[in-house]
Amino acid sequence: MNYDLWHWKDEAIQPMQKVRAAQDRNRSYRAVLHIADSKVVQLASPELAEITPNESGLFAFASDDRAYRLSADYEDARTVDQYLVNTLTGERKLLGKQRNNSYAWSPDGKYGIRFDSKDWLCLNIATGTEANLTNGLSFAFANEDYDSPGRPGPYAGAFWTRDGKSILLHDRFDVWQISPDGRLAKNLTDGTGRMRSIQFRVVRTDPEERQDGLDQTKPILLRAESLESRETGFFVDTVDGSAEPRQLIWSNKNYSAPIKAKSADVLMLTASTFREYPDVLITNSEMKSFNKVTDANPQMAGFNWGTSELMNFRSTEGQALKAAVYKPEGFDATKKYPLMVYIYERLSQNVNTFNEPRPTNSINIPIYVSNGYIVVTPDIAYRAGYPGDSAMACVMPAVQKLIDQGIVDEKRIAIQGHSWGGYQIAYMLTRTNIFRAAEAGAVVTNMFSAYNGIRWGPGRPRQFQYERTQSRIGGTPWQYPLRFLENSPLFRADQVKTPILTMHNDADDAVPWYQGIEFYLSLRRLNKEIYLFNYNGEPHNLRIRANQRHFSARMFEFFEYFLQDTPKPEWMEKGRPFLEREPNGPNRPAATDDEP
Repeated sequence: MNYDLWHWKDEAIQPMQKVRAAQDRNRSYRAVLHIADSKVVQLASPELAEITPNESGLFAFASDDRAYRLSADYEDARTVDQYLVNTLTGERKLLGKQRNNSYAWSPDGKYGIRFDSKDWLCLNIATGTEANLTNGLSFAFANEDYDSPGRPGPYAGAFWTRDGKSILLHDRFDVWQISPDGRLAKNLTDGTGRMRSIQFRVVRTDPEERQDGLDQTKPILLRAESLESRETGFFVDTVDGSAEPRQLIWSNKNYSAPIKAKSADVLMLTASTFREYPDVLITNSEMKSFNKVTDANPQMAGFNWGTSELMNFRSTEGQALKAAVYKPEGFDATKKYPLMVYIYERLSQNVNTFNEPRPTNSINIPIYVSNGYIVVTPDIAYRAGYPGDSAMACVMPAVQKLIDQGIVDEKRIAIQGHSWGGYQIAYMLTRTNIFRAAEAGAVVTNMFSAYNGIRWGPGRPRQFQYERTQSRIGGTPWQYPLRFLENSPLFRADQVKTPILTMHNDADDAVPWYQGIEFYLSLRRLNKEIYLFNYNGEPHNLRIRANQRHFSARMFEFFEYFLQDTPKPEWMEKGRPFLEREPNGPNRPAATDDEP
């Protein structure tokens, strides 16, 4: 007999058990062989499955999540009890219960460091004492822009010096040098980052530094990025030094982290802008000159591309935000252009990112700009419990500011987004008619049913997303029924007046595709214009190249029809009857993979 039993005390639901079945069947448990004593000591077990030894091999960190496996369905992070294991004897010492972040070893294996969603803490293995490294400092080390109901992470990771005497940690702007016991702490970058609104981040250029730690006798390379202009560059500073960071290079480009040659003072990196391809550059540690050694995209010289810039605006709640604005080549400020809005969360940081013209689930910015559109990607900041209203409060002022500048045709504005972006669009379409057309892909429209849906990729319940992470409701449907109702576009579907294109695939491994069906059937029942593409067997994001090209072309035709007055494509006129796609059906059209 073949059946599943979903038991209310199962540590993981059946779909998650299925996904993990092969891994669980083949799981092995780490042991140590003591050659001198001719004995084997078992370290890991089904109760303590994960073992991470230090460099010396004498101790290991281990974690036990059995007591918290049920709560993993609705928590944003894995919760564990943490242990220290003596590899000589197998003895286990409890370090702490119900923790969310594991320890990472120092290069010398004498310390463990972890982040507890607020502060960095360091465990001395020899003494068993744990020092809070950051709670006495005046600046936050947890991400202050984190606006979900869950636990924020650190701004960046921890970097040890090779001598084990210092840890380099990051606040929003600066780098701090702190001793493992927390008694000595200095702002390595001397507050320069905060004064100039520059974000400094330590860069490891030497692969050996990943294992051995940063050489404290050499200058520390810092990648720097302006949070105001998104210019980037590199500085150097020194451990235990007193001088401010020394600037090497600074430009309105997006520099990648460099990689150093093993036995020479040679660095390899890239630099890009929206219109400059990230070719490989060669330089040295002083970065006084750069030698471009690749020309990987020469064909773009023959195409209109466009420009990018940052725009400051305020949400309707008064919060200062930014948007990246992309304008066509030869932009004319006296002309009004069609506007394409693309949304997800915060996107303005990509203003100097090069985008290849290629098909995806979403618009390709160079393609649309090249064809005469202005594209804007506004940042969205959220209030827990009100994700839909938060999107409205941020997106609409950005659009209005462009209209007020006189460069946008207010009758030719469209919006596009996929997944979380698609949800926010669906919500906004129930409250505004400013958009002439919209594409909202893999969209959640009913938060009640989506809350108890499953992310089929990992087999995990979606409850955590609403209680703790991206969907930002902050609790359960029985705690906040009105929040679930008010944030669900489905229950205001009768207010939609915008023609909608959507794509939701029947093998979606993140958002249950029945969400797309609920949206489609509701609007169809209301006699609203909606087109749903389902690429059979495809997951949340299209993977098959022909399908990517096909949908990108259909989406471009959809927007061109509404915003550029091109002829209505046949698929919008007639659809595609199922009989035409059956293998033996009459008049089956040949497959196409055309693109815009």
